[in-house]
Amino acid sequence: MRLDKFLADCGLGSRKDIKKMISKGLVTVNGTVCKAAQTAVDEGDEVYCGGKKINYEKFIYLMMNKPQGYISATEDKHKKTVLDLLGEEYKYFTLFPAGRLDIDTEGFLLLTNDGNFAHNILSPKKHVDKTYFAEINGEITSEHIKMFENGITLEDGYKTLPSTLKILKSGEKSQVEITVCEGKFHQIKRMFEAIGTHVVYLKRIAMGNLFLDENLKKGEVKKLTKEEIEKIIGGKNGHN
Repeated sequence: MRLDKFLADCGLGSRKDIKKMISKGLVTVNGTVCKAAQTAVDEGDEVYCGGKKINYEKFIYLMMNKPQGYISATEDKHKKTVLDLLGEEYKYFTLFPAGRLDIDTEGFLLLTNDGNFAHNILSPKKHVDKTYFAEINGEITSEHIKMFENGITLEDGYKTLPSTLKILKSGEKSQVEITVCEGKFHQIKRMFEAIGTHVVYLKRIAMGNLFLDENLKKGEVKKLTKEEIEKIIGGKNGHN
């Protein structure tokens, strides 16, 4: 591929910025200064920019601990988006949320520029589990566990796929973990409303077998390794 595309894919800046760096002689390919943006390079070449080695990385995958108050979108005229939380080093990657969390929902949000990967983990046919911690106004009982296992019929008549409900605390205010493999609009909240209760706090804690990093502060991101990515696409997370 062209040298300027190689560097752009690696998030080093806009094509215009990169062409300036190249013309200033800041880029070397296999030890030789290269001043031509159209120079052909491949992933095996040793490319340095400003003395720093550039490892080719077309696709990146970030775990974000999403705080409340941000929407899961790439842009919005009125509300802050999760992309507003990203640092300068991710500015030139065309990142988007793979799936969404409501504005008042916290926790594990995956950001990537890999459209095929996002499609695969979001497709109901793939059955990639998403696990949430929820605080509920209302008592949750063993009877509800069976109802969730059988699928909950929502207010619009849609019956959800089977899900797993784990009771952590039951009473006037209950705490639960719930695992679903689909992502209908406001699905978790609607499921609990269908059984006569109300979600007051919701946090996604896992996707597939990959759990939210406890060291990640709200609004922070970390780049996922290949092994961590495979834990997501592995699907089932052990709560079933």
